[in-house]
Amino acid sequence: MVGNGYYVIDAHCHIYPEKIAAAAVGNTDRFYGVTSACLGTVQDLLARDEEAGIDHAVVQSVATTPKQVKSINEFIAGQVSASGGRFTGLGTLHPDSADQEGDLEYLISLGLHGVKLHPDIQNFKIDDYRCLKIYELCEKHRIPVLMHTGDIRYDRSNPNRLMPVLSIYTGLTVIGAHFGGWSIWESAADELHGRFPNLYVDCSSSLYRLTPDAARRIISEFGADRVLFGTDYPMWSPASEIKSFLSLGFDDETNRKILGENARRVYGIQ
Repeated sequence: MVGNGYYVIDAHCHIYPEKIAAAAVGNTDRFYGVTSACLGTVQDLLARDEEAGIDHAVVQSVATTPKQVKSINEFIAGQVSASGGRFTGLGTLHPDSADQEGDLEYLISLGLHGVKLHPDIQNFKIDDYRCLKIYELCEKHRIPVLMHTGDIRYDRSNPNRLMPVLSIYTGLTVIGAHFGGWSIWESAADELHGRFPNLYVDCSSSLYRLTPDAARRIISEFGADRVLFGTDYPMWSPASEIKSFLSLGFDDETNRKILGENARRVYGIQ
């Protein structure tokens, strides 16, 4: 727990096998033009969460090809099992898989609590017909989807692509990463807030660029019940991200919801 007693769940963390972590982090850094603060390994995440007072992490990785889906999901499930209750895992799916239903059923059998999709890195549009089966299956099985959303450079994951999916698959819970629109945070919030009961957002990879006033406004627009705390580890330091969030000065009830209670509810974390 952080010093004021909040139970903190970091709802957006990427981890990789140690032998490929440096390469994986480097690829993401090149894609976004940043230098990550952390290593992307399980031991590094655990150590940094301990330092930051973060109690639990929702961990994930993304398959860039269909053949990676099974091994990534097994890796994440293995790390959850070995974490002693410190991790909840999300699986990955790929729109070009020949057996999306089998992939999802295996993901569920591994004890994973959701699906992470990244349209810009996986190279699909959110409303691409190839993804509709994924949404249908996740809606049927009540599996939440954490979706990377937003990129001013592309037209794959912005609100115009997300809104039709939210409107059609009304029983599908979607967590729009980065306040629903990385690099277009404020305009995305203006388009999305208050319109979709099945949409949540997280604050990952956002506080480093937003002014405190803008961050407070966006969180207030979505509402304290709809925002999850996330760091986007390894891109940012968990300690600096928790400090940035707490500096926004929300009341205790809002902090409790965003820092932990909302993630518990969305992902079924015990």
